[in-house]
Amino acid sequence: MLLPDQARIIGKQLIRSASSVGANTRAAFRSRSTKEFATKLGIVVEEADESCFWLEAVEELALVKDNNKVKIY
Repeated sequence: MLLPDQARIIGKQLIRSASSVGANTRAAFRSRSTKEFATKLGIVVEEADESCFWLEAVEELALVKDNNKVKIY
């Protein structure tokens, strides 16, 4: 059984990784070189993958009452 504090931690991790995707995408498009652009996009891919991990955890741990609300594509 998942404790409320554990659910809150998962939620915070999801928010951090998901918001990092947007911030790093913006930073990538403001980069000064192709190398910097590629580095930033690499971070975007990693953070997007982490977001998927946390969404899968939310679904598997049944943190959302209606699993139809969690859609992972």
